[in-house]
Amino acid sequence: MQYSQPEIMENLRYLKALSVQYPNVQAACTEIINLQAILNLPKGTEHFMSDLHGEYEAFNHILSNASGVIREKVDILFSKTLPAQERAVLATLIYYPEEKLKELKESTGDLEEWYRITLNRLIEVCRLVGSKYTRSKVRKALPCDFEYIIDELLHTNYDELNKETYYENIISTIIDIERADEFILALSNTIKRLVVDRLHIVGDIFDRGPRADIVMDSLMEHHCVDIQWGNHDILWMGAAAGSRTCIANVLNNSITYHNLEVVEIGYGINLRPLALFAAETYGTKDVSCFLPKLLESRYYNPKDVRLVACMHKAIAVILFKLEGQIILRNPSFQMEDRLLLDKIDYQRRTVRIGDRDYPLKDCDFATVDPQNPYQLTDEETLLMEQLKFSFLHSEKLQRHVQFLYSKGGMYKCCNHNLLFHGCIPLDRDGSFQQFDCEGKRLSGRAFLDYTEQLARQGYNAPPHSRERLRGKDFLWFLWCGRNSPLFGRDKITTFERLLVDDPSLWAEEKNPYYHFTAEEETCVRILREFGLDHPHAHIINGHVPVRSKDGETPVKANGRLIVIDGGFCRAYQPVTGIAGYTLVYNSHGIRIISHAPFDGARDAIRNNRDILSTSVIFETMENRIKVGEADEGQGIQENIQGLRMLLEAYRCGIIKETAKKSPGRR
Repeated sequence: MQYSQPEIMENLRYLKALSVQYPNVQAACTEIINLQAILNLPKGTEHFMSDLHGEYEAFNHILSNASGVIREKVDILFSKTLPAQERAVLATLIYYPEEKLKELKESTGDLEEWYRITLNRLIEVCRLVGSKYTRSKVRKALPCDFEYIIDELLHTNYDELNKETYYENIISTIIDIERADEFILALSNTIKRLVVDRLHIVGDIFDRGPRADIVMDSLMEHHCVDIQWGNHDILWMGAAAGSRTCIANVLNNSITYHNLEVVEIGYGINLRPLALFAAETYGTKDVSCFLPKLLESRYYNPKDVRLVACMHKAIAVILFKLEGQIILRNPSFQMEDRLLLDKIDYQRRTVRIGDRDYPLKDCDFATVDPQNPYQLTDEETLLMEQLKFSFLHSEKLQRHVQFLYSKGGMYKCCNHNLLFHGCIPLDRDGSFQQFDCEGKRLSGRAFLDYTEQLARQGYNAPPHSRERLRGKDFLWFLWCGRNSPLFGRDKITTFERLLVDDPSLWAEEKNPYYHFTAEEETCVRILREFGLDHPHAHIINGHVPVRSKDGETPVKANGRLIVIDGGFCRAYQPVTGIAGYTLVYNSHGIRIISHAPFDGARDAIRNNRDILSTSVIFETMENRIKVGEADEGQGIQENIQGLRMLLEAYRCGIIKETAKKSPGRR
């Protein structure tokens, strides 16, 4: 492609900046050749996970085994030479190198020979998973301590007799100087680093499971991850922003599932003020409605359970008040029907919901003033300020939430796939639902862009500003608001589930999105709304568990929609029948993997047990997808065009060449 002088002059500032990195014809030519070659490499593997809900052991295992891809690579290499048990041991060593090494060393006779065999096998696996990348990209993934050595071994050619002794001597020396353990760790981590090019988390890292903070620690260490916020994530983001309503919701959820470990140990939140307030206010009251959900397999001290129930009642009452305040100051949320504290008849012990009165299981709310039911008492106000201080000053929580903001968003378009957690709100006729957004009526993509702006405003706007308050209120709306794109229901029935013994009131009607997206036409229309008009474009969704045991399939709308929430959360597994779906999208196509419940890392290490997973090929491409056909390729093509224009500028004498070494390869 030839560029005219006017075109070059129009882009002269950009080209001069580019010339700093590529200062002469040779440097520009070399990079063009390099980039052109990269376009013809296979597309990197993408790994999709959703609805982790704090189940850190299952998450870390599936992250380590890449939904079975690593075991698949081990089988490709060694199925004809190693029995299944030895392949399982090798795979477990890659997943848990530190723990498995300790066990194997204690049971191995000739340790030096075992090192030699194991290191060679790990190098073979590493070479296979790195074969689709440029040598430069693989080198950048290598640990600094062993970068040169691993690079040499990965590019071994044993047909070269002159170097055979050289390569064997590298392995022998590593063993001789007692660095074999560290080298095994380095190789195992490199394999896990190279087997997946990008990780997508389609929402709901937090709540229900024991330690969402450990999941977040793992994500922050990952080399390439993006996150589509879920409603449980946005709730913790609101709590970290200082929203008292979101804080009360976080605590209500954690107490409901008797999961205070993540709050107190994970994030160092001081719950003693809540415990003291609850014991003083409700210690002698009936708290049977507020008992937490307990695991049958564990013993719980009855006194501790009662204290937790008191804490639950205390925070639930505060929650109903604070939610009422948000609803009253945000009429655009259209949630006035959720104002229930003022509908309680304390003498008759009933509450009016809709046009009917329902008996209440408990209405002994010592802190509620019937004349002003949504006002906190002085003691409640002080308590919430203490809790707010703890959330705002939890260094770990703030670091995690800042990561969610930097790597996350409401949705993502990536390689013809639209990723979002909940739904694109639709009306009953299937059209995009419109929302009142500060005087504008927004729907579809424009509405999601607006919601993301407000979600960021709630954390980043100046403290005490109108924008900060508006943003914090909207973070709560995204958690549970009527037809929120992250919640996707008409209401959240926390009040009814706790206090009204009528299951008909517990129903939370789903947005029409969940009906219409069974139809391919609707999915195609949504994809086009987000600029994805492609025959292989898909929606990838989380949020709603797939009831696999009832015959429900995660693939809907003739393959246009894939739901990958299959029940990581243990509380959902009796309903779903499995323990989660994940998705792998490589250069050959898309595979959906269903996972059986995980018995824990200790069992996996000791017995070399992988998660029992079933892989279903969902979509296979006729030809392998190359980098040039992926989103990454578009950026590379733009870089090539810029370099070609720079090359022309050098040749025309518009920009002067300088002597400088060519830059390193990608």
